[in-house]
Amino acid sequence: MSSNKKMVPEAASAMDKFKMEAASEVGVNLKQGYNGDLTSKQAGSVGGQMVKKMIEEMENKMK
Repeated sequence: MSSNKKMVPEAASAMDKFKMEAASEVGVNLKQGYNGDLTSKQAGSVGGQMVKKMIEEMENKMK
């Protein structure tokens, strides 16, 4: 059983778009589909940017 199963499958396209935007912001060139050629640093910077943006959005909603 996969541990990274999407809880809301309909959100997959929105998450892909969000990931591409975050990658662009940190200067990582993502392709549609497989991106196994990325370094750990590149992949981590994309994930970190996504988390940063989600935290900022929640902080703005709390104001």
